[in-house]
Amino acid sequence: MTATSPQFNEADITVLLVDDEKMVLDSLKSFLELETDYRVEAFVSPEEALKFAAANEIDLAISDFMMPGVNGIEFLGRLSGIRPQAPRILLTGYADKDSAIRAINELGLFQYIEKPWDNDDLLIVFRNALERRFLFKALQEKIAQIDAAEGRLSGLQKDILRTFI
Repeated sequence: MTATSPQFNEADITVLLVDDEKMVLDSLKSFLELETDYRVEAFVSPEEALKFAAANEIDLAISDFMMPGVNGIEFLGRLSGIRPQAPRILLTGYADKDSAIRAINELGLFQYIEKPWDNDDLLIVFRNALERRFLFKALQEKIAQIDAAEGRLSGLQKDILRTFI
């Protein structure tokens, strides 16, 4: 990270994984647990993942595209209503590339990743998504501070005007 990048503690990060293929899910979860200190919550059911997200803060969501019932785009769209601040990433096969690109544009997905993925690239994408999330959070905090300072200055200006009028 650069000096201007937000600092975040990996142990405070919660990653939500959704894939109907248990083997893929276990592989990705094991990889993240070995390579990071993220708290990884994995679900084969999009509905269960949505329930978890509604009750718990999440910092990053990764979903497979092709799942029975609710596909990854639908899931990530619904998730954005629950946790809009969490970057969302879609895992997809090559044939799904056009749908993934459309979803990036329409739903504001952070990125799509083609299967099979490269582990080093995957970590870079995840860290970039998290950095973006925390930069946005820091920006929101600064805007709130500026708004509060503006309110105090406005009040001070009114007090000064009352004193001289």
